[in-house]
Amino acid sequence: MAVRHQLIRTSPEAVWEVLADGSRYSDWVVGTSDSKPAEGHWPDVGASIEYTVCIGPWTLTGRTIVRRTAPPYEIELEADSGALGTGRIAIEVRPWGDDALVVLDEHPLRGVGGALHNTALDAVIQLRHRSMLSRLAKVVESTQRRANASY
Repeated sequence: MAVRHQLIRTSPEAVWEVLADGSRYSDWVVGTSDSKPAEGHWPDVGASIEYTVCIGPWTLTGRTIVRRTAPPYEIELEADSGALGTGRIAIEVRPWGDDALVVLDEHPLRGVGGALHNTALDAVIQLRHRSMLSRLAKVVESTQRRANASY
């Protein structure tokens, strides 16, 4: 199981604002581009977004569905990458003083990813998480800076 955390120097509510905007996932989720709403109202349970996943020369369409949410602290998603299978992604946003501690937990559920799940795959997921959480922090913190500058 690949679990990673990142301290983001802003409030949990500010992190949630970015997580609650399905059109911004391609801003911070590594490997995705052009995210857009698909069904329902993100981040309500059952809502989904679609995006493009680029793996080397191949381009796939992915879909992520909200399976559980407890705003502004938790969201659990199921990412469906078609032939690659599905994965569970749990994001927890914990208050940490004046900041937010974001805990990301991801593991394959079905398909090729689930069948081949091992410690080597977890190591690759950890590398992806490091980059993803760093990108999330930059997106959230820059959004907050812009919001504070407009006051």
